[in-house]
Amino acid sequence: MERLDNGSPVPAHLRGGIVALGNFDGFHLGHQAVVGRAIDRARAEGRPAIVATFDPHPKRFFQPQTGHFRLTTLDQRADLFAAAGADAMLVFHFDSAMAGLGARQFAAQQLVAIIGAGGVVTGDDFTFGKGREGDVTMLADLGRELGYSAEIVAPVTLDGETVSSSRIRDLLRDADPRGAARLLTRPFAIQGPVQHGAKLGRQLGFPTANMDLANYLRPAYGIYAVRGRLPDGRVLDGVANLGIRPSIEPPEELLESCFFDFDGDLYDQVLEVALIDYLRPEAKFDSLDALKVQMDADAAAARAALGA
Repeated sequence: MERLDNGSPVPAHLRGGIVALGNFDGFHLGHQAVVGRAIDRARAEGRPAIVATFDPHPKRFFQPQTGHFRLTTLDQRADLFAAAGADAMLVFHFDSAMAGLGARQFAAQQLVAIIGAGGVVTGDDFTFGKGREGDVTMLADLGRELGYSAEIVAPVTLDGETVSSSRIRDLLRDADPRGAARLLTRPFAIQGPVQHGAKLGRQLGFPTANMDLANYLRPAYGIYAVRGRLPDGRVLDGVANLGIRPSIEPPEELLESCFFDFDGDLYDQVLEVALIDYLRPEAKFDSLDALKVQMDADAAAARAALGA
């Protein structure tokens, strides 16, 4: 799958494609329905399938003080779009110039001139253009004028509620990673390089791979059963502390994963750690001995949860 941006027109072999248009952070069931429909149409019509996303998220641009809410990085999205069958991912860089485009300008300059879209597929809540003046009706009207077709995909519901990124964020904040995974169709996962630390975990018999949470949403702090994917494709079961480590001074926000039956060097490697089950909240212990006893119990609980 090719990775493109809106800094220059897409290559000739991708022009005339069917474009799935949205932010697609999380790539949950609803997003998958939009992208899947675009890919199905592209295959049926003999056209390339392009997934167009935005970075940074428009909310981050307009409200920079907003807390962390990202569910996926661009790299994770690229992998997910490729697995779904897309031929290319195009990233709209959302800056002041993009924010200032009216709806007609966005359609003419970005969808037509930059992408050369033959068709556009979106969810029914998609808005675009300065002040969000454009909606799906305007997108279709402009398409008839500018030469692309527009198709709207209805929301996906599960358990009687619409699947949304907001609902997934709420579930993760409420310590329900399994509930979030049902909407995502996979566990929520944090990807990043392994950092050097104080190696206290190794002294306690639980060597950890420490990762910064970066711009990801902060799930509920606590202890999780996790699965880590290494760069070579190996998948490791483990237990992790996500939070500020209240028993250790000074407090530092990290994802610290201890992988079972593994003794390799992971420093500076990029891992993806999936949160499978929430075991308990973070707690402060009076001594390192008490902490080690609890860590033993947490490891046993994680093995049981992952085995189930």
